Amino acid sequence: MEIEGRIIQDLPLQSGTSKAGNPWKKKEWVLETFGNYPRKVKFHVFGDRVDNIRLELGRDYVLSFDLESREFNGRWYTDVNVYAARDFVQAQGAQGGYPAYGAESQGGYSQPQAGFQQSPAPQFGGVAAGPAPTFDSVPANADEDLPF
Repeated sequence: MEIEGRIIQDLPLQSGTSKAGNPWKKKEWVLETFGNYPRKVKFHVFGDRVDNIRLELGRDYVLSFDLESREFNGRWYTDVNVYAARDFVQAQGAQGGYPAYGAESQGGYSQPQAGFQQSPAPQFGGVAAGPAPTFDSVPANADEDLPF
């Protein structure tokens, strides 16, 4: 799975030694998604990936992640495990698509640029979908054919 957003918090590195005597480390960040209803998502990078994935506060990224839930003492906890990250602007440029959020102004979200083409009406079986039926176009006895 993937998620797009801006890093809004950089949490301290955690490390220790497992019961088996193996060293471990974990780095956590908080990402805020784009859109009308932004969400904050805390995620982590574990093990050797901590050294390979370097994220900067205030920058936009596309994160590839796995979700995993576990039970402990009758309560469930969900982890967002990130295994890859790429710069949001570069990812959008490689795919084409919409302009990057915040490209025109710092700290804000951008609107589509001038000349932006809205997608055509949906098509079903090669035919453009027409307007939705109104109640006037439904016969008065239409409910008699219902199986319930």
